[in-house]
Amino acid sequence: MRRRSLGVVLPYWLDRPDLEALGIAHQASACGFERLWLGEMATFDVFALATAVANSTSIPRLTVGPLAVGVRSPVAIAMGAASVATLTGTHVDVALGASSPHIVSDWHDRGWSGNPQRTRESVTVLRELLGGGRAAFSGRHVRTRGFRLRRPQPDSKISVAAFGPRMTRVAAETADEVALNLVPPEHIAKVRASIDAIAEARGLPAPRLAVWVTCSVEPHPATHHQLASQLAVYLRPPVYGEMFTELGFGSLVRQARSTTGRHTLVPEIPPELPAAVGAIGSGPEVLRRIESYFNAGADHIGLVPTTADDSDGAGTLAFIREHAPDLVSGRIGAKRPAGDDGIRSPGDGHP
Repeated sequence: MRRRSLGVVLPYWLDRPDLEALGIAHQASACGFERLWLGEMATFDVFALATAVANSTSIPRLTVGPLAVGVRSPVAIAMGAASVATLTGTHVDVALGASSPHIVSDWHDRGWSGNPQRTRESVTVLRELLGGGRAAFSGRHVRTRGFRLRRPQPDSKISVAAFGPRMTRVAAETADEVALNLVPPEHIAKVRASIDAIAEARGLPAPRLAVWVTCSVEPHPATHHQLASQLAVYLRPPVYGEMFTELGFGSLVRQARSTTGRHTLVPEIPPELPAAVGAIGSGPEVLRRIESYFNAGADHIGLVPTTADDSDGAGTLAFIREHAPDLVSGRIGAKRPAGDDGIRSPGDGHP
């Protein structure tokens, strides 16, 4: 049985101050979480933020990304990860992904094409660089020669964000971990079966499977508005829209693809949509939902705490820390007792 664990994801809620990211990181550290994911949007450079987090918390493991393979070269990513690790003494892993045409092409003026092959090539080069090798690669999308890290990071793991069969195959064949976001447990089960089958056919060890799960214990109305505002961004893009359609929200997807602004969509998004791809509700409901993701095949869950009515996600993170302490600390492993998933129901006397 695979080792299960919980971590925390910095969410970058669109309606919250930028520096809230540091507040959530501090809460995650105070609760004893041992892994923190740091992505990148329109706020901080991710390596600068990772350095600030590492220098102000006791979280032992940071995962930087998913970083868009069409924006940063493997050399730039390797240098960034090694810089954070060397300057702070914190273990740094890297996650890669395709991102979106809006970010890659509109923001950064980079070509949006060939992402599965570009990701495969990027993982190959990045693994060589982190391991201390000298760059010598000429592929279809990635070409580099001569660079070598002064401070190699051979223990750094590489995750690949995969949504769709082509990226899933690349992730299963190249990555240490496959990462998913905004999916229901049923999707986890399908991806788990797929990556296991791909790895077995290639004679490779199956990668771990991580999923980001939006989490809110006893949410208030402002929380739903926060969730709806964020989800409105994901209704339009390919693959996500099709997944939401399969979940029964096709009319919203069609509306998103025919309108110009996300704000007009927010009032139309029902509470059932964020609940379908998250862990939202009473304490016991949230714990059961987390368990369902693990039971579907997830090895790691990155909790994305809401903050509209819960400053820095403190209440939600503390509740989960209280009722799933072994998953937070990473002590749950293959030898746990039968039927023990590491999650304790409220009121069972577990500390």
